[in-house]
Order: sequence, then structure tokens, then C-alpha cells
Amino acid sequence: MFRFTSINDYHAALNAEHTTCTQAVKFYLDQITAHENLNAYLEVFAEEALEQAAILDAERKQGKRLGKLHGVIIGIKDVLSYKGHSLTAASKILENYTAVYTATAIQKLIDEGAIIIGRQNCDEFAMGSSNENSAYGPVKNAIDNSKVPGGSSGGSAVAVQAGLSMISIGSDTGGSVRQPADFCGVVGLKPSYGRISRYGLIAYASSFDQIGIFSKTIDDAALVLEVMAGEDEFDSTVSSKPVPAYSKEIEKTNSPKKVAYFKETLFHPGLDAEIKSKIESYLKDLTAKGYIVEAIDFSLLSYLVPTYYVLTTAEASSNLSRFDGIKFGHRTKESIADLNDLYKKTRTEGFGEEVQRRILLGSFVLSAGYFDAYFTKAQQVRQKLVDLTSTVFSKYDLILSPTVPSTAFGLGAHNHSATEMFLADIYTVYANLVGIPAISIPLFTHSNGMPFGLQVMSASFNEVGLLSFSKEQMLNKL
Repeated sequence: MFRFTSINDYHAALNAEHTTCTQAVKFYLDQITAHENLNAYLEVFAEEALEQAAILDAERKQGKRLGKLHGVIIGIKDVLSYKGHSLTAASKILENYTAVYTATAIQKLIDEGAIIIGRQNCDEFAMGSSNENSAYGPVKNAIDNSKVPGGSSGGSAVAVQAGLSMISIGSDTGGSVRQPADFCGVVGLKPSYGRISRYGLIAYASSFDQIGIFSKTIDDAALVLEVMAGEDEFDSTVSSKPVPAYSKEIEKTNSPKKVAYFKETLFHPGLDAEIKSKIESYLKDLTAKGYIVEAIDFSLLSYLVPTYYVLTTAEASSNLSRFDGIKFGHRTKESIADLNDLYKKTRTEGFGEEVQRRILLGSFVLSAGYFDAYFTKAQQVRQKLVDLTSTVFSKYDLILSPTVPSTAFGLGAHNHSATEMFLADIYTVYANLVGIPAISIPLFTHSNGMPFGLQVMSASFNEVGLLSFSKEQMLNKL
């Protein structure tokens, strides 16, 4: 029976003729069918994946150069454009839309031999922390089907968790890769802002969004990052910095040894007592192993979530204005003569409640009477955070924190309170506000049986140090 542990092991099995790409695709198609109840996929490209697998198997027999991701089976979040395939952002407003081009990051995966097996469920327009906001129903956590998988990239996290793909590609605007990775017990990497091109990623908040990676191992995440990262003439915000060979660099780089943690993160009243206890114990163990571990003050912690939601909803209000029923997407079937009424009816029908809430909030903070009171102040706080971050990383290699204040909660548990849901992002939004890379690594299991992770953050474009440390911690866990 086919079994996946890592990309390296999979490639070794292919080269030894112990398996084929076709056998691997058939295995994952069977797994997806067997776990349809999780609702992780919105569409599976079964015929196409099998055709691509057959081509790759033939090329391997012919001795052709194999790509870095030869035969690697990848699912993509339904906010990434893949030409000729449906792209809905899990929203009714785009239910009949077909992508007219392929996102740069996805094309780079395909060019290195990856097989795209399907598009994965998510919160509508990547807005949510539980994957309950999808127009196509919630995704369920594979460990406990009564619990959420986290969001917004819940389907992508569950696909890796439940063995429905080798790798998943998500997006992270304020924790949408790291938080579901934490809830599902997998690796979730958000690279530095600008490390991966956003061309072809449906925009939520353009100065925050970053494409991210779900995997079972750090080595796999490093290899996929290596493939997707780099310049792109279609994205003016992508970095021109050289792309390290991450998969090799993390093998020969000494893991960073000087780490900090924000005192306030461990003494926040919303943090689960057991998560607090286990992370405190873990930090003591690091010290015993020779790491320099120091607590530092972070007086701005309580400002993170308000600042994040003021700025991201403002950007969302602007970005989502294009979905008006005229240019493309859903248009109301009611006969309406007035253009403004057509806009209102179409957007009311097409957008879900959470997306409407964020558009309204964003429009409010951008309005003439409130722009300076909210948006301008939030930008000022963001700059203070950038300055603080620069100071911290002049003294330390990494910042550690919990990823999420609690383990996965029950489906519907927070539906009565948007504020409660927003506050769950308190530890993850910081990295997006300042543009640094961050990862959630699955190190712990709660007494309730659910996994939870450690969040590790590094200075911008220090993914090598971030991944090297994370790999060492994962190996120590074993």
C-alpha cells in the first residue's frame, strides 16, 4: 500500500521503482473520496491528475531530468488562480468564474513536476479563523469532526492532516496558514512578505497577504518554498533578493541559539492554562540545552488585533469593490433599473455575512469623518511595531510564542461573537503587520487530545534560520 512520509522518501521510492506517480495519484483520489465528509476539497482534478502522472512516469523511464517536485501531489486553496479551472474564493459571488491565467507560485510548482490534485475549501475570500464562513459548508477537523480545522485555509490544513495531499498551498493574511496548522497538528509556514509572488492570489488585504505552505515535515516546506520564491515581473511587491537553496541550507546552517519571547503573550488572560504551562516548560528545556532564552516586554500586544482589523478591512473594502456584478461574477437575476440598487442587491446576495461585516468596517474606517481617528492611527501603530521588531532582531535570532490561545474549538462555538473570533488571532497577526516570516510547528498535544503548536518568527528573509531552528525542534520531539 502507498505510504507518504516525505518528498525525499517518495522520490527514492519512485527511483527504486517501488511505486509510480500514477499509483500515488490513485491513492490520494481514493483517500479524498473516503474522507468526503471533511469537506476539504471543493473540486478534485482526478482525470487531469492521472494524465499528468502518466506523463511523469513516462519521462522518468526515459531518463529525463526530473523536477524538484516530480510527482508531488499538491492541493491549492480556492483563492489561487489556475488557468481553465474554477476559482470561487469559496464565495457565491464567484461561483461560475473560471480562472483565465495561472498564479506565478502555482506555475512554478507545475514547472518542477508537481501534480495539482484539486482546489481546497476555505473561509470566503480568506476571511475567517474557523473555515465556517465558506459558501460551500464548513471543513471539519480530521482528528475530531465536531471541531473546526481553523481558518481561513482550513481545507488545505485538513488535506495534509488527513493524508489527502502531500502538500497544500494556502494564503496567510493574519494567521490563515499558521492557525489551522496549529489546530490540525501539521507544519504551517508563512514566508516574509514579498518572498513569494502574489500574482494570481485573490487579494484580501494586499499589504498583508502572503502565500504559505502546509506540510508534514520542515524539509518538505523548505523545498516547496525554494521552488515558489523569487522575482516575478507581474508582482511589483515581490522581493528581488536571491533565493537560497533552502532545502540544502537548513542542513548545513547551525540552528539559531538566541531567542526571545514576549512576556505578555504567556500571561494573556485568554491563553489556555495548559498551553501556557507546556510552553513555559519548553522554554526552560531550551535554556537547559544551551539556548539563550530571554523574556522581553511587549506593551503593544493589546493593540495588535485592533490595528490588524482596521487596516485589513480597509484594504478589503477597496479590493472587493471590483465584485459588483458588472465586471464579472454573480449578478442578481432581479430586474433592477438603478445601478446602485443593482450593486447592493448583487453584493448582498453574493457575499456572506463575515465578508459583508469586514467590507462595512473597512468602508467605515476609510470614511472622511473617521479616516484619521482609525486608519491613520493604525498605520502609526504598525510603524511602531516595525521599529520594535527591528530592535528585537538586532539582539535576538528568533521570537517564540504560542500560535493560538486555545486548541481547536467546536463547530459553531464562536458564531455568536465576531469579537471572540477576532481575538483568537492575537498571536498570529503580528508577523503580517511587520512582514516577517513565521511558522507553526506541531510540538504538543493537549490533555483534550488535540494538537497545538509553537510559533517561531525571525527577521525578514531569514527563512533559513527559521527553518533550521524549526527542524531541530521537530527532530528533538521525535
